[in-house]
This record gives sequence, structure tokens and C-alpha cells, in this order.
Amino acid sequence: MAEAAVRCLRDGRLDGEHAPALAVASNLQCGPLAAGAMLHLAAAVASNAAAGKAQARGLVIVAFNRSPEVYLDFMRRRGLDPNALNRCVRILDCYSDPIGWNQKIRSQQQQESGADLCSANKENVTIFRNVKDLDKLMCSTIDLGRGFAGEGKIYFSIAVDSISSMLRRASVSSISSFLSNLRSHDQISSIFWLIHSDLHEPKFSRAFECLSTMVASLEPAVVDSVYEEEIPGNISFLEENYSKAKFYLRLKRRNGRVKHLYEELHVEGNDVRFVSAPSVSTEVSQSLLPKVQFNLELSEKERSDKANVLLPFEHQGKGEPIHIYDGRRSLPEAQQDSNLTASALLDELQWVKFITFVILMMSNLTPMKTQMTIWIFEFHPCYPQNV
Repeated sequence: MAEAAVRCLRDGRLDGEHAPALAVASNLQCGPLAAGAMLHLAAAVASNAAAGKAQARGLVIVAFNRSPEVYLDFMRRRGLDPNALNRCVRILDCYSDPIGWNQKIRSQQQQESGADLCSANKENVTIFRNVKDLDKLMCSTIDLGRGFAGEGKIYFSIAVDSISSMLRRASVSSISSFLSNLRSHDQISSIFWLIHSDLHEPKFSRAFECLSTMVASLEPAVVDSVYEEEIPGNISFLEENYSKAKFYLRLKRRNGRVKHLYEELHVEGNDVRFVSAPSVSTEVSQSLLPKVQFNLELSEKERSDKANVLLPFEHQGKGEPIHIYDGRRSLPEAQQDSNLTASALLDELQWVKFITFVILMMSNLTPMKTQMTIWIFEFHPCYPQNV
């Protein structure tokens, strides 16, 4: 659920660990809905910081795709007053003038005199004019976060609204280093970002997912059951997917377990809300398992056939009792032999005991063992004398 991700971002980091990170992956079809999800997450993190419920004292938004006014207006509608916005929200505006051309056009004289790369537009909005320099971008982001008021160590959260826009002017390795350095900074409580995965190679999207502890993905709400894609030209499909999407969340806990959550994202005008849906495990199991029925009861014919099966360990004779051979003569065979009476069997057992005792006594008399053994067997009543 989205609230589970918000709680992780709110709780922040532990000593000796990197900051928790959330990667929101979407495609161009769900682009407006993904932007709405980022607005919801940013407003939730800022509200927790303003209420003192979060580890972070404030939120720094690095805006590439939207004007700062969009974020400020959305947070005002969520109940944040102007004082809370000025106290807990800072926006680094990379949208208005990303490479400084507007500044050059407006004031050629200031450009010649060496204008700063950053300039303050409002109390909580700072314009950044060189998005190609990620080192200065990181320094400006951290400087904004250090400006939050508070006692003790100041923590703050960071939101980057478009990694895809950064990839237009920077390499994957430099952006990965930018995010890794922010995560490892000791004052950053949490960080989350948005990327349009279908605009880049899969290995690039996976590289940014590896940097995160949570991955949220948005998919169209309605797809064709046969081709697993939206039907072109179908108005009902377009209307449904314009205002609703599937929101999947993979949450990795500190013990290593991964939890899968699923919700539906609804965007109606300026309202963004999440609606509970069946768990992703139930949905996956219902879609993968074949729809078959098993009859666990046997018919009469099957019972009779089973009873007539001869197993290997069963006696396969004609109704005779089962005999298990244990290396000795069975009792019926002993009764059929007239020479093996009860007294004869007893005498034979006594002689076996006597022979065993004598052999044990002669264990230290090796030269005499053979002669004594021959002598004992010569006087045994069962030993043939003519041998």
C-alpha cells in the first residue's frame, strides 16, 4: 500500500545505514497518474514533517517536470498552511530555466558580470540554472536541506520528480553516483524519485531499482485479456486508464524479506487517492493456476481394481499363509523332520554354547586351537565317524 511506503519514508534511516529509497517506475501511458502519485507522496512526507511525526524536519523537492507552483498548490489543498510550507518545504526549481537560457535572454549584463547559478525566486523556491553539473546540483540540494530550523542534528527528505529528465543531459553512472551520494549522506532521512522506464533500456531502469529499498510500479488498469495490452481506439479503455491505474509496491524489510502490495490509484481532477484491492499474491495465483476440478473419491470399479493389485511384498500363492524367511528353519519344517525333535534341538544348542566357550578359552593358545577343535568334533554325536 502507498501508506506503507509513506511510513518507511517517515521513519527514516538508522545509524550506520543508508537512507531508505523509493523508486516509482511508470510508462508514458501512466505518466499523468505517476505524477499524481509523486504529488501524493510529497504531500504526505511534508505533512508528517510539519506535524513533527517524521525523522525529517522538511522536504526538498528537485523539480524537473513540473513548476514549483503545482507542488505548493497541491500541498495547500492537502491542508498545509503557508507557515508550514515555508517552514518544511524547499523546492529546487530545475524546470523554469534548466540550462540558464532565460536568464541570458533577460539580462545579458548580469551574465557578463558572472551571475550565480542559483537564485532565489520565493522564500522556499530556488532556481537552478545548470542541470548538467550534478555535483553543484547535489551541493545546492544539501544546502537547502540544511536550512531547516530545529535543534540537534537536522534530517531532511528529498524528492526527485523525474530521473528521465536528468538522463537527457547526464549519464547513467553520474546520476547513479548522485543518488548514492545522497542516500549515504548522514543528514538525509529518505529519498524517492520517479522514472519512466519505457523511455530507457531495461538495464538502466534496473540499475536505479538496485539503488532503492522500495520499488513502486504503475500499470494500466484495463488491458486486453488476450494480447495483454490496451485495445487501440477503444474509448472505454482510454477513459478507464486515464483516471485509474494499478499500483504495485515491493517493499524490502531490514530482515531481507520482500513484501508485495497492490492498490488501485485513482486520479479525479486534483484529487489523488489510493483504493484497497485484493492482494497481489491472490491475483497472481488466480491468473496462473488452471481452472480444473479434482475428484478425490474412487468409484466402485476403481476400488475393486485397487484391491486386486498384487504388491511385490505380498504372498502371491493360493491362499497360503504368509511366511517371512529370517535365515533359520521355520517351525513347520522342523515339525516335518523326524530327526529334529525337541530334545535334539536342545542338545544341539548346548553343544553350540560349549564350542563357543572352548574357542574363547583357547584364544591365547593359538598352536592348540586347531587340534582341540578337531578333537571336539570327533566326539560330537552328530559328527559322522567314518569321515
